[in-house]
Amino acid sequence: MNKIELLAPAKNLETGIAAINYGADAVYIGAPKFGARSAAGNTLEDIKELIDYAHRYWAKVFITMNTILYDNELKEAEALIHKLYEIGADALIVQDMGILEMDLPPIELHASTQTHNYDLERIQFLEKVGFKRIILARELSLDQIKNIRKNTNVELEYFIHGALCVSLSGQCYFSQAINGRSANRGECSQACRMKYDLVDEEGTVIAKDKYLLSLKDLNLSDHLEEVIESGICSLKIEGRLKDSSYLKNVTSFYRQKLDSIFDKKREFEASSSGQINIDFTPDLDKTFNRGYTNYFFSGRVPEIANFYTPKSMGKEIGKIIDVKKDHFIVESKFKLNNGDGLCFFNKNKLLKGLQVNGVKGDRIFPNDMSMIQNGAILYRNNDHEFAKILKRDNSVRKISVEFFLTIFEDTLNLTAIDEDEISANIELKGGFELARNEEMAIANIKKQLQKTGDSIFTLSNIETEYDKVPFIQAKLLNELRRDCLKQLSENRLAATKTEKSRPLISHPQYPSKELTYMGNVVNCNAQEFYNKCGVEKIEDGFELQQNNSGKTIMTTKHCLRHEFGLCNKEVKTGIKKNSPLYLVDNKNRYRLEFNCQRCEMKIIFE
Repeated sequence: MNKIELLAPAKNLETGIAAINYGADAVYIGAPKFGARSAAGNTLEDIKELIDYAHRYWAKVFITMNTILYDNELKEAEALIHKLYEIGADALIVQDMGILEMDLPPIELHASTQTHNYDLERIQFLEKVGFKRIILARELSLDQIKNIRKNTNVELEYFIHGALCVSLSGQCYFSQAINGRSANRGECSQACRMKYDLVDEEGTVIAKDKYLLSLKDLNLSDHLEEVIESGICSLKIEGRLKDSSYLKNVTSFYRQKLDSIFDKKREFEASSSGQINIDFTPDLDKTFNRGYTNYFFSGRVPEIANFYTPKSMGKEIGKIIDVKKDHFIVESKFKLNNGDGLCFFNKNKLLKGLQVNGVKGDRIFPNDMSMIQNGAILYRNNDHEFAKILKRDNSVRKISVEFFLTIFEDTLNLTAIDEDEISANIELKGGFELARNEEMAIANIKKQLQKTGDSIFTLSNIETEYDKVPFIQAKLLNELRRDCLKQLSENRLAATKTEKSRPLISHPQYPSKELTYMGNVVNCNAQEFYNKCGVEKIEDGFELQQNNSGKTIMTTKHCLRHEFGLCNKEVKTGIKKNSPLYLVDNKNRYRLEFNCQRCEMKIIFE
């Protein structure tokens, strides 16, 4: 049986518990320091509480320590790793190879997507190093994934939903170059979500004031079967800064989709336990999104970016067909409600937003009429009623359990067996009076045993066997049930504690004798690691560089030539092969270079 993991993000303890309750088989959460989202660090106490909660369902918790480290941080990071291991963390997600030269506890290591896991040769190198899992680059196509699976044995993880970094992961230095905030240090200022002009060598403006690097969000919900059949074992949702409502909606949506696939394809199953019961219908269009794309999963497709806004647009819900003094008329098949947030693009392609203050049939009364334009397409980026439903819903994942009660002479024996065949047994001896009405007594026993309350268990069946039926007080039955379920919960936790072995870190030959600043080496440990792997010349990482002029600050598969119909491989443009384009903002000009053989665009800092 192939176990498939749905991996969800956790901003904090609250969102982590929400992710587990709504269907995640594992969550990834930031350590107190050294995570790629510096604003999403968590205390060891909170992380331990999340680990204990997840392990009851045989779900896992992975800790992100996926930034590059400076020399003066190495000892602190090593001590933190030992503390994370001691509280039960299932794996560590890392970028900096310097960590591999530390005295590590026997904790599983995952190679972050920040280690630039795009080329097969690089992935094979990381497998030989000793990583248990490699998180693949988002840019990979289905065929590339299949080829990687065919030529490796390591676990493979792949993003299926959420925000996209326009740069190849771990290869973006844009933020560091313009304001000293390193993406590889968890401090990305999101230069990719800003406005730029696109101009040619002569200064001719091709596009003006557009969000030229702002990608839509990834959504592979229609390709999940292909993903798991390609050999991916962990399907990852992005979003370590998202709130609980986002996690409830998105996680439960993918949980339902995967379970539906597992019902048809019995060779696959979820990697954790329990059933999810929710009181709403998940809808990805009703949660934060910048519009969706499947990126390069099926090959290069047009319009992977939204040049007009980096903000959430939500779901298209209709069209303004008439504008009155204090309201407008909308043509829509969706019910609108007070408090809804709507948005539309005006004639200048600028996104405008409004709030609904009143609804009377197809008449919408907004908080501001000044921006309303007849004929505009409306999007709902805040579904007020849906948001209230998500906030109210506090579903708890439940594990199915059966009770077997035997009563012989003066002994009660209650056995609980859960869906994973973990069992617990409680025996109670005492002088019980015989019941006057056996049928009523058995019914009362079953009634009390069914009250699983706020435990993680839900009762699926009760079987009884007895010679004579005693009268047993409800208080005693409740105590018997609670003790049995408590023991079962403890037995489940004990069953998750598998023997761990120290990562076998090796130093295979690196594919190159030289490393540029794109190797992200900023500490002595990382330098030592690559030296042991045969690298003879190592350039300091970008963060240690004093002069950024002429350096590539981003490499991306998002090609602006292609987006604007200027690709020489597709049409005869008359543009010279190496003729550059330029991105221009209010401070700088950045040269664009194009590697047509690899279908990549580079941004050069001038």
